[in-house]
Parts: sequence; structure tokens; C-alpha cells
Amino acid sequence: MKRLFVLASLLALALPQTALAKGEFHPEDEFEQHAWVPIHIGGLDLSITKAVAYLLLGALVTIVGGLFFMRGRTLTRRGTTGELLYDIAQTQVAEQGLPSKAIARWFPYVATLMLFIFVVNLLGFIPLPLSDEKWHGLPTLGIYAATSSLSVTLALALLTFVFTHFEGIRYNGPVRYFKSWIPEVPKAMLPLIVPLEILGQFMRLISLSVRLFANMLAGHMLILTFVGLIFVLENVVVAVIAVPAATAFYLFEVVIVVGIQAFIFAALSAIYIGSAIEPEH
Repeated sequence: MKRLFVLASLLALALPQTALAKGEFHPEDEFEQHAWVPIHIGGLDLSITKAVAYLLLGALVTIVGGLFFMRGRTLTRRGTTGELLYDIAQTQVAEQGLPSKAIARWFPYVATLMLFIFVVNLLGFIPLPLSDEKWHGLPTLGIYAATSSLSVTLALALLTFVFTHFEGIRYNGPVRYFKSWIPEVPKAMLPLIVPLEILGQFMRLISLSVRLFANMLAGHMLILTFVGLIFVLENVVVAVIAVPAATAFYLFEVVIVVGIQAFIFAALSAIYIGSAIEPEH
């Protein structure tokens, strides 16, 4: 098998006359947003785009999936799956980041966040007729992750950012909460430390949004790039290398990255909210 793979690779490289970049393929075009249903309120653009369609579908699947798994009988496979999801959200996310007095209030948020991001990420790797390309008037199948759009991940991160500081102020009062940002340092260092601590709070917002966005964008770009090599080089032999490589990245994203990124986002959200409620910890 290895010899066959090496032979196919050499054949692909040995045919420069057919491997010249005659074709055109632009994977970045897959991430452009075109208004399907234009909605403008003043200067605010609320148009329905591909990303919005995926988010709406993700919300619907999350709700239906939650009702399906959480309302099943305990001893059935459906009920067992629901219990497993609930246990992960409670013991590995909520209880690890939130103080006990805040779990009842914020467990629904972090659990919903984890499930919603997981579903939206997973939908991004299922070929769906939600693309801008048309065939005989019908949308073609394509893969697209709404979380590969920075505006989507930034909006999710903003929710956690606002809730974090809202809870910090609500539990501790504004003076005590903002004072907790400043560590015990000599007064001469305060002009340097205070701006850094404020910047650190905003870096959480960037960290949450960019981590999820970059991972999903990179995964899709790699898959599209490997598949696109077949069209760019106009050489079917390239498929011997490109298709297995794209498949490997596809499986890696679906099996590992999709779940891990949803878990990390929810876990960090719980930690940030919990640290705001009890800043001394």
C-alpha cells in the first residue's frame, strides 16, 4: 500500500504538463456572506445570510435534541445519552468553574452554550443545501461552519463577557469588584498594573472568540484547499493524495475539534463568571 501511495505521488509530480495551475479555485469564497433576505433597520444590517441560516438551524437542532435526549427514560439508550451530556455539563463544566451558590443560576447558560456550539460546529461538517451556489435554481450541497465567522464567535463571547461583569458587580458591588482586579503591588506600580489588568479583561473576550473562530476556519480551509488542488492542478492523479488528506482532516475535526472547542468555550465561560462572583479565588 505504501509503495502504491509513493508511486501515485511520483506520478503526480512527474506530469508537470498536466499539473500546471490552469484551473481556478478560491476556498476563501466559501466564507463570504451574501444577503439572502435583506433586512436593514437604520444603519444596522440584520440580513439573513448563510451564517444566520446555520445559526437558526443550530438553535432548532439544539432545542429538539435537548427535548429528545433529556425526556427519554433513564434505562434506554436515549436516556443514557441525555444523562451523559447532562453529567459532562454539570460536573466537568459548571462545577469546575462556578461556585456552588451560582450553579443553579448559571448551569443552564453554560450547558446550553456547550450544546449549541457543539451542534453548530457539527452542522458545519454535514453537507447541507445551504450554499450560495445554485444548480438549476436549487442550492448545491456544501459544508460551512457558522463558528468560522468571527462575528458569530465574538457575539457568543460578548454574552459571557457581559454576564461575567454583571455577576461580579451584582455579588460584590462595583467598588469591591473592580478593586479585586488590582493585585497587591507597591503604589508606584499601579499606573502600570491597572491598564494591564483592564486590558487582560478584554483579552478574555478576544481569546474566547478567536480560539473558536480560528480552529473552525483553519479546519475548513484545509479541507477545501486539499480538495481544491484537484481542480487547480487539473490532474486527477492529485486526488490520490488530496482526497485522503482532506478525509483525515475532516475526521480529525469532526471527532476531536468539534467537541473540544464547545467544551473549552463553555468551561472558560463558567470559570470567568465564577471568578467574577468570588474574585478572591
